[in-house]
Amino acid sequence: MSNIKIVCRACGAQFEFERPLPACPNCNNHWLDAEYELTHPQQNGHLAQKGHDWLRQLDGRGATLWRYRELLPIHDDENIITLGEGWTPLLRAHNLGLMLGHPNIYIKDERQGPTGSFKDRQAAIAISVMKEAGIKEAVVSSTGNVAIAYSAYSARAGIKLWVFVTSSVPADKMREVALYGSEVIKVAGTYDEAKRIAAEFAASKNLFLDRGIKGIAAKEAMKTLAFEVAEQLGSIHAGQNSTILNGSHYPWRTPDWYLQAVSGGLGPVGVMKGFAELKRLGLVEKLPKMGLFQTSGCAPMATSFHKGLSVAENVKEPRTDITTLATGAPGEAYEVLYELLAQNGGTIDAITDVEAFNALHLVAKMDGLSVEPATAVTFAGLFKLIREGKILPHETVVLNCSGHTFPVEKHIIGEHYSRDMALPDTAELSRSNRSREEGLLTALEELDSRVQRITIVEDNLDAARLIRRILQAQGDFLIDEAHDGHAGLRLIQNTRPNLVILDLMMPELDGFAVVEAMKADPRLRDIPIIVITAKELTGDEKERLDGQIKALLQKGSFMDSDLLNDIQQALP
Repeated sequence: MSNIKIVCRACGAQFEFERPLPACPNCNNHWLDAEYELTHPQQNGHLAQKGHDWLRQLDGRGATLWRYRELLPIHDDENIITLGEGWTPLLRAHNLGLMLGHPNIYIKDERQGPTGSFKDRQAAIAISVMKEAGIKEAVVSSTGNVAIAYSAYSARAGIKLWVFVTSSVPADKMREVALYGSEVIKVAGTYDEAKRIAAEFAASKNLFLDRGIKGIAAKEAMKTLAFEVAEQLGSIHAGQNSTILNGSHYPWRTPDWYLQAVSGGLGPVGVMKGFAELKRLGLVEKLPKMGLFQTSGCAPMATSFHKGLSVAENVKEPRTDITTLATGAPGEAYEVLYELLAQNGGTIDAITDVEAFNALHLVAKMDGLSVEPATAVTFAGLFKLIREGKILPHETVVLNCSGHTFPVEKHIIGEHYSRDMALPDTAELSRSNRSREEGLLTALEELDSRVQRITIVEDNLDAARLIRRILQAQGDFLIDEAHDGHAGLRLIQNTRPNLVILDLMMPELDGFAVVEAMKADPRLRDIPIIVITAKELTGDEKERLDGQIKALLQKGSFMDSDLLNDIQQALP
């Protein structure tokens, strides 16, 4: 076990880590960090050797965050409280990558944690530290996910937990917290007010107060996400499956960008600490740029960053439906992030609730991921940075998928998400099997409201599948598909669709020839055509298409909404 020291961010004083400290004994500052003997400055060669010795120790360990226990603030493994957290999948965003023209977008799927969010990491370390310190009761404030995770781990550790939440937290989440045996105190105010009242309650009862980002455990927990990402990207770069433990087998790698929505800033602060420790150990070469995002209704960090301020201007009254991100007073966390952005590059941007919920729908429909609204903010931020040209097509991006959509958040999908199926009258059904079959067929046909027929002519199977998926997600198109120009023209002649979506660059009969053949046929000349191509058109080629097609989209640079808007305008 490495020796652990506590370092005060304000005065630099160092102390042996024996139990959680509420503040620096020297200057009373509350921001404390952990340092390990393994990461102390030494001669580069000796330090690198220590790093590679550590990698070899990982080869024989299991797939949880505790595989990195030498760099975690626990002295005795007997005090570890675990529910199997960590080593979550690193998934390539295949369909989104195709649509955006960025093939190296990866999603760190923290939905797979024991209680469904990345706060399981924080709870595992924080509650283990409390157990080791002999703490029997603790107080925490939360907007939802921390409350659930801490409650589950506290139950396992035998620690009584007092949870202070805002009244905007969904009732089902509060009930889950209570299910674990925690005391739930609902504060009719902002999250910042809930934090203040929680601190006052802990002081009045002489109870341990979890200090989140300012304490040790929370930041140390989040750095394990960086360790996993670097280890998994090393496997991926070597052509291996990211689910296979790497250890010393392949060099570890950092992404070019790390993206996450932020409220208090804990996630990226801890993650960047993790990447920095790996760099000091000689295991990675660089730290990533950060893309951090807040809701526009509560964006003190984003607003202050774009004003060039090193200290955040607070937001007194958050106005957002995404309550998990509604921290109006980020305090010292923003100052730390501001320094990290100055050192490594990146941005903090504001995203509207509407942009976030649109992204939530898109991610679910395109890559099969149901994500919490905070993660949807991150995806919307990804789209923004790509459109602005800040994230380049060749760059590797890792996005923190921080949690799963919660069932009670009904406003995400609305009321009309299903259709009723009326079965024939039971008396009529009993007359004959034939009438039963006819009745069922009629009912099934009524379910299918698709009346518009679209033909896709595309020789690249991945691109055809992407376009089909965008259309399928709307649920109201009949879709035919052909993979070369000759087959496509025959299909169009036979089915006479309402719309053709056409690639230009195909062998034998290309898209230009398909357009000309359709316009020469009186039966087909009025069918609208949308061209989607990777080709940069010359002036002559643009002239050939002028007046012949309804829209031209560039592969890898359009969103699903761009295509759907063009379809709506093209269809009668």
